[in-house]
Amino acid sequence: MSLRINETVPDFEAPTSQGTINFHDWIGDSWAILFSHPKDFTPVCTTEFSAVARLNDEWQKRGTKVIGVSVDGVDDHQGWIKDIASYAGCDVGFPIIADEELKVSKLFNMLPAEAYMPDGRTPADSATVRSVFIIGPDKQLKLSMTYPMNVGRNFGEILRALDALQTAAGQGVATPADWTSGEDVIIPPTVSDADAMAKFGDFNAPLPYVRLAKQPQ
Repeated sequence: MSLRINETVPDFEAPTSQGTINFHDWIGDSWAILFSHPKDFTPVCTTEFSAVARLNDEWQKRGTKVIGVSVDGVDDHQGWIKDIASYAGCDVGFPIIADEELKVSKLFNMLPAEAYMPDGRTPADSATVRSVFIIGPDKQLKLSMTYPMNVGRNFGEILRALDALQTAAGQGVATPADWTSGEDVIIPPTVSDADAMAKFGDFNAPLPYVRLAKQPQ
């Protein structure tokens, strides 16, 4: 069974390209994004890691730590990081978990408990390890998405979703379809019209149950 929204994510200790971490301690009081890959030195994943590296300033603005996981060892990760940096044109500042024993992949239900990596394996043996988990400072899962091997992830969308999650959590609102930061937000149904007026000022109600207000600063 997959992890559910608002469940506490598993804690674990694991080696990474930047040393051993305890996952919950590593998250600390930050938001965190764990994104997984089926194998080092693969084309789609290399472009994705490069995209994450280029967004370093954006993650920092949002108080968010990012960490990769791949079912290869630290030595492979160190070599792959050189390729990623070359492709990205910038340093790779985030760690990559070495999940050779599939501990993390199984804890997060990306692989079944009986899964193992055969000799001479290919990325297809770990194809389901293509997931993104956005985790709050409370260590609870806020959003997850899984991609096939042949479709590169859109980290612009992941950044947008992070903005929406942080806005919803920090301002007590919801966000409409295609929302981006600065656009109108949705007033939750649990807030009365009077309380909504006091908190948000004037708001627009195209339907009685759809009330839109300017995003609070």
